[in-house]
Amino acid sequence: MGRRIGSLIAAAALAAALSFNSGAVAQTPPAPAENAAPTADNAVLLTIFLKHDQSRPLSELNAQLEKQGFYKAFPPPGIEVVSWYVMMGIGQVVTLRLPASRLREVNRILEDKAWGSYRTEFYPTYDYKAVGIAEHDKAK
Repeated sequence: MGRRIGSLIAAAALAAALSFNSGAVAQTPPAPAENAAPTADNAVLLTIFLKHDQSRPLSELNAQLEKQGFYKAFPPPGIEVVSWYVMMGIGQVVTLRLPASRLREVNRILEDKAWGSYRTEFYPTYDYKAVGIAEHDKAK
């Protein structure tokens, strides 16, 4: 019986401590900084596949992109475009360098402005060129 009372007291004390420290309010992430610049400690590379809807003609897709304001909104100001290629038979492949805090912003622009003309795929990316070339040179 003594252990049971001790356990109940310990549980009550733990619950009280948690209630005082829990900060019972919902936390929301900070809003993305509109002018946040990518730095060495916060930058991510993001490769985006914009796959054309091949069941529709290009003129129709471009008209929809214009109507939705895709090129006005993408890429957002302050986001670096590392590369932007057309991949024949697929669509477009865009690699961006951005602060991690702006990832949601980029995603929302694509959801609002690109969907319908494109199906999207996202891939976190990193620059391997120097390493790959060094390994190639070392293997010679």
